[in-house]
Parts: sequence; structure tokens; C-alpha cells
Amino acid sequence: TGIEIHPGAKIGSCVFIDHGMGVVIGETAEIGDGCTIYQGVTLGGTTLTPGAKRHPTLGAGVVVGAGAKVLGAFTVGEGARIGSNSVVVKEVPPGATVVGIPGKIVETGAQRAERFAAYAVVQEQDDPYAKAIQQLVEHSQELERAVTALTDKLARLEKAEREQLRAVK
Repeated sequence: TGIEIHPGAKIGSCVFIDHGMGVVIGETAEIGDGCTIYQGVTLGGTTLTPGAKRHPTLGAGVVVGAGAKVLGAFTVGEGARIGSNSVVVKEVPPGATVVGIPGKIVETGAQRAERFAAYAVVQEQDDPYAKAIQQLVEHSQELERAVTALTDKLARLEKAEREQLRAVK
């Protein structure tokens, strides 16, 4: 699979490793329930001390973007977001978004307002495909209204024609 998970790692339920090629999860890493980990992520250690916790702990619901490196024995708080290709070497509070090298907090949970996008398309930017699909949907709805109007008009004309034929008889 291209995913390396040390047998000593602790992984919660409903953890999703999306396109896992290149994912490395170290021996003392702990991953909380409902986390999402994208391709190329490393949850690595930074010390060689035998028996010590060397790898990160991810709280529940953490999302780690593609290529990110989370290195060290610290906690990434519940619901935090790690941006693609970031290198995180210190604790992350719950709900925060971290990006860059070295990783810096750019938003806290309150500021984030669900704007994080794992594949770098954020809501403030126009996605050309989404725009094109929206235009097609609107055009389809417009055509459906026009066909319905024509069908109704044709039904009224047929009814009027039948009434005229009855009146002539």
C-alpha cells in the first residue's frame, strides 16, 4: 500500500488515510478517533532516547494535509488542521489551523469557521469547475421551466380546440 505504520502505534476508530502512498506513522504515535490523514504524511520522532515517547499524538477529528510532517512528542489538539506540506514541531491547540515551515498557527478554532480545505480550494476562491457546473444546473432548470410552460400552453390549446369542436357539433 505504500503506508508504513509501526506496530506499536495506537490508532483510534474511523481513522481515514486518503490516498495513503508515502504515509509513515511512528512507533509511539497516537491517532485519535475520526482523524483524516492525506498522502505523504509523516508522524515522526525527534529523539533517540530508548523508551521515551518520540512521536506525536493527534486528538480526535484532526486533519493532516498532504505531505505534512508532524515531528516530535507533542499533542495536536482535537479538531486541529495541519496544512499540506507543513512541518509541525510543537504543540497545536484544539481547533487551530497550522501552515508553513515551520508550522505557524494561522487561525484558531473560533476564527476558522470551517474554511479549511484539504486540497487547497477555499470557499473565498472561485472554483472554475464548480462555476461551470452551477451554470449548467441553472440552464437546465431554465429549460425545464420553459418546457413545462410550453406543455401547459399546449394542453390549454388542445382543450380549447376540443371545446370548439363540441360547440360546432
